[in-house]
Amino acid sequence: MRTKFQWASAVALAATVLTTLFGAQGSGAAALAPVLVQAKSTLDPIFVSQPVIQSLPSEDGADATDAAADTGADTGTTDDEGTQDSQVDADTLAQLVAQQAVPGRLSSEMRCLASAIYFESRGETLEGQLAVGRVIINRAESGRFPASYCGVVYQPSQFSFIQGKKMPKVREQSSGWREAVAIAKIAVEKSWKSPVKGALFFHAARVAPNWRLTRLAQVDNHIFYR
Repeated sequence: MRTKFQWASAVALAATVLTTLFGAQGSGAAALAPVLVQAKSTLDPIFVSQPVIQSLPSEDGADATDAAADTGADTGTTDDEGTQDSQVDADTLAQLVAQQAVPGRLSSEMRCLASAIYFESRGETLEGQLAVGRVIINRAESGRFPASYCGVVYQPSQFSFIQGKKMPKVREQSSGWREAVAIAKIAVEKSWKSPVKGALFFHAARVAPNWRLTRLAQVDNHIFYR
């Protein structure tokens, strides 16, 4: 009896062990923990071996070429009348007039300008003649009058010495003509400041037209306006 009991116990113990082993394999309790693998996203940054260099503008936004151009030095000083100090080697207008060479032949434009100075202000001071010349030049450059000296001088009802669209004959051997030519050159070159800067109109001092203009000054026998 004892032997049968021991054998039965042994069989029962063996069956228990086998049941335990097969049950554990089926439940997966003894399996290793899974390894988590993260898929690589297409949005992940990609690093390159060489840096990308981008040129940067200067602090004020100006191009280097522009900055270099801005540093150019002035070649001379210019006043409101366009007079270049470096071009004048005279202490007075009379000295500057004396330095002017009178050409043997004048262009039609210079002849119109000098003739207007001659007939309108002959016998007046050099400053008065220059003021008259500058009015003609200012008109030609203003865009409000004919764009040439001759156009300004021959414009109807502007200069009393123009009669029937003709100008009187000039005494070209006179000192007055040589002076008018010199003043015309100075006025064109703007090498002496006008006593009536920006003037576009004038009339003889003996008359008093009702002009609603800005009066600048009277020079000799003319009153100038703009």
